[in-house]
Amino acid sequence: MNTTKAVARNSDATTLISHGTEIHGDVRFHGSMHVEGRIVGDVVSDDGVLRLAEAGSIEGDIHAPNVVVNGKVKGNVYATERLELAAKAEISGNVHYALIEMVMGAQVNGSLEHMPKLAETKVSEIPLKNKDTKKTADKGRIEKQVMQVEVEGN
Repeated sequence: MNTTKAVARNSDATTLISHGTEIHGDVRFHGSMHVEGRIVGDVVSDDGVLRLAEAGSIEGDIHAPNVVVNGKVKGNVYATERLELAAKAEISGNVHYALIEMVMGAQVNGSLEHMPKLAETKVSEIPLKNKDTKKTADKGRIEKQVMQVEVEGN
């Protein structure tokens, strides 16, 4: 038996991104992930639970079956099973969910889209965006232009 595969697929595994930790790049995880730090990139899981603490922030899209938000998200959220928005949740982006629980005080600056068939979809089947950043000069100023290209699934 390959123990590496057994550990990677263990749903009891917990990943902690602690306060003061900053990650730049996409993150894929199995099991549970608790974020108290900052992630700049997409967070993806086919079978996990993402918990974003009050002090935590994610700048990118979230794709996971179960998501609990009590921090800040700048990006879209795709919760294929259940989404819980706690009192300090702040989401700047669209929210796609199968089931949602929202506590008074939670903020969503974007659309809420109920997608009951989302629960039947694996996260890996949802098209992810490829973000390409290009700098251009505009009368001595440098501005970022983010081009979002939709990648079609197989």
